[in-house]
Amino acid sequence: MCIRDSLEAVVQHLELTVVSVLVGFILSAGLAALARRFGWAAGPINGFTAFLYTVPSGALFAILVAYCGVGRGSAIIPLALYTLLIIETNIVAGFVAVPADVRDAADGMGMSPVRRVFTVELPLAMPYIITGLRIAVVSTVGLVTVAAIIGQGGLGRLILDGLRRTFWTPMTIGAALSILLALALDGLIYWVGRRATPWANRPEGTP
Repeated sequence: MCIRDSLEAVVQHLELTVVSVLVGFILSAGLAALARRFGWAAGPINGFTAFLYTVPSGALFAILVAYCGVGRGSAIIPLALYTLLIIETNIVAGFVAVPADVRDAADGMGMSPVRRVFTVELPLAMPYIITGLRIAVVSTVGLVTVAAIIGQGGLGRLILDGLRRTFWTPMTIGAALSILLALALDGLIYWVGRRATPWANRPEGTP
């Protein structure tokens, strides 16, 4: 096993994670908007995303392969679906947490609903959204390893190769790198979140 193989596995693992979470975030934002716009839709949306989250990952990968073939899409689709419950519920929770008097003040200033959402509500909801992204990214890094069963697992391929050959070196390297990748991405999102929401990091009572 060489360093090149490890680097290629890390790059594929990172690509699958980033693309899957990005697709999941876009879908989650749309679902959250529907849940906020139509209150009756919140229950069905949460129930549907919760159902998807309970489906075993190996089974979902196998189903996608049967219909879509072995490819990156068969890995990205399930990985994106698993992020919906986490991200959508955090987006909704963030907007629900915006104080009503803040919305009333924005309306009193003559803001349109769209402007109020993007300039007032979204910044206040951002800490919840960042938390959802952190959880989704870390869990996706772990799930990407399972995609090795369809040949798209990034570092999971190293782990699977080690298990098949009873050769612990690639398995140990794959496991260690996946942990480090999860920690690095979590730390990066945490740092970006702190930079994007400085008001949320001030001690209570600080102007």
